Amino acid sequence: MSINNIACIGAGYDAEPTMSVIAQKNPDIKVTVVDLNVDRINAWNNENLDNLPVYEPGLNAVAAEARRRNLFFSSDVKNKVIADADMIFISVNTPTKAYVKRKDQVADLKFIKLCARQIADVATSSKIIVEKSTISVRTAATIKSILDHTGRGVQFHVLSNPEFLAEGTAIQDLHNPDHILIGGENQGAIQALEQIYEAWVPSERIITTNLWSSELSKLVAHAFLAQRVSSINSLSELCEVTGTNVDEVANAIGQDSRIRAKFLKGSVGFGGSCFQKDLLNLVYIGKCYNLN
Repeated sequence: MSINNIACIGAGYDAEPTMSVIAQKNPDIKVTVVDLNVDRINAWNNENLDNLPVYEPGLNAVAAEARRRNLFFSSDVKNKVIADADMIFISVNTPTKAYVKRKDQVADLKFIKLCARQIADVATSSKIIVEKSTISVRTAATIKSILDHTGRGVQFHVLSNPEFLAEGTAIQDLHNPDHILIGGENQGAIQALEQIYEAWVPSERIITTNLWSSELSKLVAHAFLAQRVSSINSLSELCEVTGTNVDEVANAIGQDSRIRAKFLKGSVGFGGSCFQKDLLNLVYIGKCYNLN
């Protein structure tokens, strides 16, 4: 499958740096980020790169190279960009629901479903849909169900391509990723996304799985990382009462190739917008399958 136009629905911390690097490394592909937040889109279109709505070391240089060459930003989410795109990334928020039992654990897919409906409304040609948002396992089936009811005979292939970025090192993580994960059912669609990443990522770092394994992997990764933070913090109490230095212990065990050093800094615990939400969502999914 030949990819000439990419659209990304949703502007935000993960989407904008990712689309910027994809555009930088694939100058022959037009990449357009669309979002309802007019102020954010205007900031991206501002002549002064210091006004970008995201601060990441190295992002200004990437934007300076790609913006207005083949990287564009629009606030018209129902415009021709979506209709013309060969591949559409969905990168919108998936907050926890606020109106059901166990509301602190359930991922709210309303924005994902809205994106699928927007695509279905304007699509007149076959498209590859790429999940970038952190979602529950089997969300792709929900997206596909909405897309397949357009009534126009348009063919859609849904892929999962979760992001593994850290704040402060996002551009470094994108330029030199540990791995790229792509899950899907259609080999042609998978290869089309692989080719985009192969513009700068060695092929041996690109992992392909079935759709469901890829969707679940992001939640599992965050659960493991949260577990590491919690484990070193629980051991810090033992270090205090025994006169041990937790940083020295963390450094010592971090030299073990089976453990490694990342996320072993004794501190106040894990926070941010992802770890707690995704860990609780993983717990909820398990309970839905009677895995207590």
